[in-house]
Amino acid sequence: MNLGFGEIALIVFVALLLFGPKKLPELGKAAGKTLKEFKNATKGIMEEDKKEKAPPK
Repeated sequence: MNLGFGEIALIVFVALLLFGPKKLPELGKAAGKTLKEFKNATKGIMEEDKKEKAPPK
């Protein structure tokens, strides 16, 4: 799913209306931190899955 410039601009505009310009950096930082944790958890699960499926030595 690719977002074009128009869609991204609309999302930013709505976020500015809802949260105000002072709150956006905090929300962006929190969203980035959450995304990073989610990626790390997903990576860990995938590595465990690979270990389970690997043939025994």
